[in-house]
Amino acid sequence: MQEDFIHYIWKYKKINILKLKTTNGEPISIHSVGTHNFNTGPDFFAAKLKIGSQLWAGNVEIHVRSSDWFVHNHEKDSNYDNVILHVVWEHDIDVYRNNNTIIPTLEISKYVTPEPVEAYQKLFSKTKKWINCDTTFNTIDEFILSNWLERLYFERLERKSLAIYKLLELSKNDWEAVLFKSLARNFGLKVNGDSFFSAANSFDFSIVRKQQSKLINLEALFFGQSKLLEGTIEEPYYMNLQNEYSFLKKKFNLSNEAVLPIQFFRLRPINFPTVRLSQLAMLYSKESNLFSKVIKANTLKELYAVFAVETSGFWQTHYTFKKESKFLKKKLSKAFINLLLINTIIPIKYSYNKYLGKNEEETLIRFIEQITSEKNNIITKFNTLKPISNSALQSQALIELKTEYCDKNKCLHCAVGNAVLKL
Repeated sequence: MQEDFIHYIWKYKKINILKLKTTNGEPISIHSVGTHNFNTGPDFFAAKLKIGSQLWAGNVEIHVRSSDWFVHNHEKDSNYDNVILHVVWEHDIDVYRNNNTIIPTLEISKYVTPEPVEAYQKLFSKTKKWINCDTTFNTIDEFILSNWLERLYFERLERKSLAIYKLLELSKNDWEAVLFKSLARNFGLKVNGDSFFSAANSFDFSIVRKQQSKLINLEALFFGQSKLLEGTIEEPYYMNLQNEYSFLKKKFNLSNEAVLPIQFFRLRPINFPTVRLSQLAMLYSKESNLFSKVIKANTLKELYAVFAVETSGFWQTHYTFKKESKFLKKKLSKAFINLLLINTIIPIKYSYNKYLGKNEEETLIRFIEQITSEKNNIITKFNTLKPISNSALQSQALIELKTEYCDKNKCLHCAVGNAVLKL
């Protein structure tokens, strides 16, 4: 039995409310269950109850067993002095206030209707499942699911915004620097994301501003800080990069000791870090005020135009410094730009608007709904349960659902879980 389930039972009154009595036999009449508290303190605030002949207003605390009151040290916490009812599944000990008066206790298991208990036991059965509700997920009403996924998407944006604000603080409130570092991480994808991010953090963004007029300087900076210019290669382009980096290193007192190693292993050549760093350099050589342009963009077409970049000339015939390859203009693909929009641009726009106190949620929804759904194991599995993910809003929301709710067994805080329990 989970305490969350007792919260659910109390909150939605899945009990025989006409026959409730305390463990001492006093009748209980519920005028209001109170407001569910998800932070520290009693579980429900401002409840209104009639216990015996007395009308009470105060807080309700919920536990699996009465003795959990002492396990959680509530007897030492003044926040619990105003508890008017202790709701438990199993009553095993009386609990007293500091003034030695007993706190009325409701042993709720005696009054629960069988349907939610059976649904709860089925939902949390020990049978091995991908998610707890995988056999009933396809029965969930479309309206409930659609609204829940939209909410989950904004929950995901909220979590990402916390990381963005932390980065903003570390970047001395420079939004251009925040965008650069966030883009660097995403240009590195999963394999080199942390490495690219550590390289972007290894120098002040003001250096990028100063070198933007010369593409070769930006490439030298990015390759050098990523430790890709530390060998000896008899290639004019490589030696030119080394010379430029040597100059920049002395001029700006650069260090790359803390930069994480770059990986090539198991990457498709188009995703080699050399190619992605050149594209990132080309982007910043092309756009001197990238943050401003991203924020002002009102359509996806404008954003796609901003990120319509390719590598410098050398990388059109190379994937590495040593080996020549067939000529190919290595442009950022639409699929790659979509990843940048999903993981960097839209979260940045959301965070910046929130920072300014502006609500642009409708615009962001319009953006994200025009981007095709991501393809990964989570989305594939959800689509086998119920064909559902048609846009990036839905795919992002489903990732949030799986990682933040399903994997953590937070079914009782989930609209899908609540719908299953009501079936």
